[in-house]
Amino acid sequence: MIPVSVVIITKDEEINIGDALESVKDFEDVVVVDSFSNDRTVEICRQYTDRVFQREWQGYAKQKQTAVDYAQKSWVLLLDADERVTPELKKEITEKITLNSELQTLNSSCSGFYIPRKNFFLGRWIRHSGWWPDYTLRLFKKEVSGLEPRAVHEKVVVNGSKDYLKGPLEHYTYRTISDYIKKMENYSTLAAEEILLKNPIQSPVSLIFKMAGSPVFTFLKMFFIKQGFRDGIHGFMLAVLYGFYTFLKYAKAWEKKD
Repeated sequence: MIPVSVVIITKDEEINIGDALESVKDFEDVVVVDSFSNDRTVEICRQYTDRVFQREWQGYAKQKQTAVDYAQKSWVLLLDADERVTPELKKEITEKITLNSELQTLNSSCSGFYIPRKNFFLGRWIRHSGWWPDYTLRLFKKEVSGLEPRAVHEKVVVNGSKDYLKGPLEHYTYRTISDYIKKMENYSTLAAEEILLKNPIQSPVSLIFKMAGSPVFTFLKMFFIKQGFRDGIHGFMLAVLYGFYTFLKYAKAWEKKD
């Protein structure tokens, strides 16, 4: 068994959670914090671990920090319900954790690791568009780390040295366009709140300019600069959808500000 705590938060994830838990069944500690799902999520989780807790939704960062707080191991792997740990990543984690344990006495061990993600959109691995390798800090020492308190796009902050792993996570995000639009509605609202929180004196006029220019820049960046055109129609749709998301977050910020 791999001496690492895997932590996952869930809400109505019966479609995803079984495959996620199957990919981490050989980790010593698996923690799930569920936000009172209305489907079979909790039932499926309990087939894999007895460390399933239910808590009211607190926001992404706080909910994930709650899950991290339940972890029993020194090392924590933060996983989303639509992600999978690959065999290559498992092997590398085992090697790195063992090596860091040996180096700890020499004060030269790492406290966190960035992991590359293979993001899938409409069933296809997106190799460009700024979506690969999409490094994200997910493996970290619990005692020197924590979730940054943000409304959306939360991240782990580690007090210590960090390194990069090569083995990827697989991320099965946005299985359909409707799935993207559903998530975009929630994320754009949270992003709008964060925009106003960071700059509360921002004028409605400046938001209108960003509403007009930022979506175009987002599309051009993803499709041309990040070579999304090499992902074909999937890259084109992704750039358009992200452009619309950018428009929506500034439009909602303007709506709240006006």
